[in-house]
Amino acid sequence: MGIIRVASVPAGHVYVRHLSPPDGDHVVRLTDPRPCGAPSGSQQWWPPVMLDPAWVDEHASTFDVFHVHFGFDAQPPSSLRELVAALRRHGKPLVYTVHDLVNPHHHDESDHQAQLDVLVPAADQLITLTPGAAAEMEARWGRTALVLPHPHVVEPAQLLRPRPVRDTFTVGLHAKSIRPNMDPLPVTRVLADALAELPDAVLRVDCHPEIDDPASHWHAPGVLEELRRLDREGRLELSVHDYFDDDALWDYLIGLDVSVLPYRFGTHSGWLEACHDLGTTVLAPSCGFYPQQRPCLTYRHDRDGLDEASLREAVLTAYEKRPAWRADPAQRQAERLQLAEKHALVYASLL
Repeated sequence: MGIIRVASVPAGHVYVRHLSPPDGDHVVRLTDPRPCGAPSGSQQWWPPVMLDPAWVDEHASTFDVFHVHFGFDAQPPSSLRELVAALRRHGKPLVYTVHDLVNPHHHDESDHQAQLDVLVPAADQLITLTPGAAAEMEARWGRTALVLPHPHVVEPAQLLRPRPVRDTFTVGLHAKSIRPNMDPLPVTRVLADALAELPDAVLRVDCHPEIDDPASHWHAPGVLEELRRLDREGRLELSVHDYFDDDALWDYLIGLDVSVLPYRFGTHSGWLEACHDLGTTVLAPSCGFYPQQRPCLTYRHDRDGLDEASLREAVLTAYEKRPAWRADPAQRQAERLQLAEKHALVYASLL
């Protein structure tokens, strides 16, 4: 099999990078073009330049397959239809990996659904991460998707990192910048009450300072005020900080016994994969298909609200059972090689 050149949207994201073997193979993914305004030398890939039909027209001779993962949030359906038309003009097959059936960054799902209504029917090959997502795609669009697992997120050396020995049982909830699919306060209140009854149990809540900035897009009035009050009362340990880089994020996750995902809606999770890599138990909501991704405990939480009893039960189970779900490094490496081979076969089948 000769070299296959893939225009991947994006190429630099960790998910996409780990679809190639550590030493590379005959699939070559084009480097993400630098968006207008991005600093020289920046690793920024968003907004993806490759989604511009003019880019396809100009660079069609440089790639064999076009593979969309994510990054099309700002593209209206009309622009995506123009992209598909450009690919058709040049005879370039379209592969689409459906990571999100709902967009965790949008309160209103109508835009994302309209985008899916263009990409899913147009794709020459569909891929997704779980059987549940594939079944939903079959029901909604009559399309069959190849189900392939999410590759490891942390780097191979981190897969071997020993977990620290601690005297406390630490449950973490990272609210980040409180994107639209998060509802952290109700979850935090239940966790604070439940953990107060358990010896040596600690609740750590993290968030970004921009949620308290009225000038920020991510301003969430009153949230940080309540978290600070709960911190003063000794019901949780609050940490307000800027975005973690990768090393700081791995330190944070491996320092937790449990990580709670406070989502009201969603589909899949890279955070869950990182926790699986590091051996941190995840409490995932009932929305989406998280238990089909990796082993985790679940509680009922969706657009209709939070079932408090199920969350208390899940955290109590984590405390009492201490499940040890951690990725086996050898299996993760074998999985990565299998993913690379299967993607290469998909690309080759379309040429």
